Amino acid sequence: VNDIATEVNLYGMEQYEEFPTALESHFGGSQRASVLAAASGITTSLATCNSNAGLNGWYLSMLMHKEGWSRLGFFGYDLQDQCGSANSMSIRPDEGLLGELRGPNYPNYAMNVGHQGEYAAIGGAAHIARGDAWTLSPLMKITFADPSL
Repeated sequence: VNDIATEVNLYGMEQYEEFPTALESHFGGSQRASVLAAASGITTSLATCNSNAGLNGWYLSMLMHKEGWSRLGFFGYDLQDQCGSANSMSIRPDEGLLGELRGPNYPNYAMNVGHQGEYAAIGGAAHIARGDAWTLSPLMKITFADPSL
């Protein structure tokens, strides 16, 4: 997780510095941080086939971003990105929760600047990499379990 997320994030930060128009078009720290974290999280999730590893890739990217550029966003909406790694191994819904169960009403997290879609992509990437169906409904899993459908 550390190697994958670090390499992806450092590459993204280098690209932002090399191409200032990309840096400026992603206004504020939130968009830049989310783009880099999504790339790190999704790549980690695809490589490990594990959504929790992907979420940790996301959080590592956010911490690297804050360390490198001194901020993640504006108005204090970066709380979840700074404290998330401490909660990532908890499955209690008010702390960590499995990546596949996160949604718009996820507590203590401001779903701003695309966090919701990016969390869904990290969870989905693990299942895409494994080649399994990504659904929580047992009825759907049973219905589409036949590979000839």
